[in-house]
Amino acid sequence: MPLDLPVARRTLENGLQVVVSEDHAVPSVSMDLWVDVGSRHEAPGRTGLAHLFEHLMFQGSELVAEGEHMAALMAHGGRANATTSYDRTSYVASVPRNALELALWLEADRQGHLLPALTQANLDIQRDVVVEEKRQRYDSVPYGTALALLGGLVFPSDHPYHHPTIGSMQDLHAATLEDAHAFYTAHYGPGTSVLTLVGDVDVEEGLDLVERYFGHLADATRPRPTATPALPPLTAPVREVVVGGAEIPSERLYLAARLPAVTEPDFVACALAMDALAGLTISRVHERLVLGTEVVSGASASALGLRDGTSLGLLVLDVTEGVDPRAVEQQLATILGEFADHGPREVELEASRADTERSWLEALAGYDERAALLSRATLLLEDPGQVARYVDDVLAVTPEQVGAAAARYLVPDALATLVYRWEEER
Repeated sequence: MPLDLPVARRTLENGLQVVVSEDHAVPSVSMDLWVDVGSRHEAPGRTGLAHLFEHLMFQGSELVAEGEHMAALMAHGGRANATTSYDRTSYVASVPRNALELALWLEADRQGHLLPALTQANLDIQRDVVVEEKRQRYDSVPYGTALALLGGLVFPSDHPYHHPTIGSMQDLHAATLEDAHAFYTAHYGPGTSVLTLVGDVDVEEGLDLVERYFGHLADATRPRPTATPALPPLTAPVREVVVGGAEIPSERLYLAARLPAVTEPDFVACALAMDALAGLTISRVHERLVLGTEVVSGASASALGLRDGTSLGLLVLDVTEGVDPRAVEQQLATILGEFADHGPREVELEASRADTERSWLEALAGYDERAALLSRATLLLEDPGQVARYVDDVLAVTPEQVGAAAARYLVPDALATLVYRWEEER
């Protein structure tokens, strides 16, 4: 049966969706605002704007000077952060109970009144910050280009998920102040946002406070884009080799699969299949390739749940020094074929279920993590109640469903392979 999780939901007249989860265990509140704008909403030639706004939103607004948003929260014992993904941008603040109204006021001012502070000078400064971030986090670190390259292998050039979240630096340099203002107006507003409060606040008080600080905001956002049709699995393997030289710690394999959208029931079965294959220490890749033949020194798997038609599954294997990655690819292909033919062993599926349940309950125990999960469920799945039902959904998946998902989405011919090597293949 679903978890007994206190959740209340209200939609304001201006379209803002509000979720409150009352919990008085600790005298603090986590506030998480998810905006329905990510890199998939960007126009060709203007990529990177969604992530750029993650930076610009901390540079001042109509009533808050540059730098004062974060400084005011920190002065009251709070903290804040923001992240951007393919599907959304998230702004989170965690504050003591007596600073909740301050956090709401600050958030409302930048969500509804940013443009007076969005000047050419601010745009130029934050654009340079993003360029430096790309250099430090993508271009100059081992495997930093992996996700961008895999997106190019898995998704067609005109697909919303083809380009990385950080975008093209050429596009960013070409963006004008008018482009930035237009992007904010089109995507930032109550009609595209979910605001979640978790912690030491009564439900009615929380809903009333959000109404007080956000209820006046007008919505001028554009309608959300129509859904992109789901992509079928790849019909032939795709492979690319990157020569990283001595800068990479080990040779590495990335294998990427097209998975169903996170809104589809099959996504949970795919996630369990990824766990059973390589996501847990009991998985068969660990059993056969890490502990058995020792051709791999480490392995992991993840299912990146995305909303717009197609998600992304990743298998990552670090190749043991002296082993040819192509030999590892062959052994992995055998494992994938066996898994597709016979499905998971009971021990693999039980371990995956148990690990999923443990990690989900652990996340719900923390205010920040619970707020993020509730915002995600409301924005991406249109149902905050999913958070309470998710464990039951996982436990209900059968071995046959996991095997069928693997046979459709995780066979060798349906995978894109990215190989990082010390030197060119012979």
